[in-house]
Amino acid sequence: MDFDLSGAILAKLVLAAVLGGLIGLEREIHGRPAGFRTHLMVSLGSCLFVLTSIHFYWSFGNFSGQGPVGIDPARVAAQVVTGIGFLGAGAIIRDKASIRGLTTAACLWVAAALGMAAGAGMYATATTVTAIGPSAFFS
Repeated sequence: MDFDLSGAILAKLVLAAVLGGLIGLEREIHGRPAGFRTHLMVSLGSCLFVLTSIHFYWSFGNFSGQGPVGIDPARVAAQVVTGIGFLGAGAIIRDKASIRGLTTAACLWVAAALGMAAGAGMYATATTVTAIGPSAFFS
């Protein structure tokens, strides 16, 4: 399977960037620290990690039927979740009795998930989450 920049891969990358950017735009309009560019890059980077993982699976997996495939593409996705957790932790600030940045951290986490979903080809799911996500800020 050829994973050079085909139309399908380009569509996944563009969708991840657009959806992450939409969430970031909403955050930027409301004056939050992580805005359009941050969310776009988190979503795009997550998509690239998933695409790379799928590429590794098809390029280096043992599909001869003589043993286990030997490569688990879900491992990269799991590490994206861990990395984004670390990034989100940096966005959380304790200011005396209050804590700020939890929503920003959650938005970065969702942007990463959007990129992962787009990279895995889950277009409708990623688009639906993008539509639902900002509504949480208005409740």
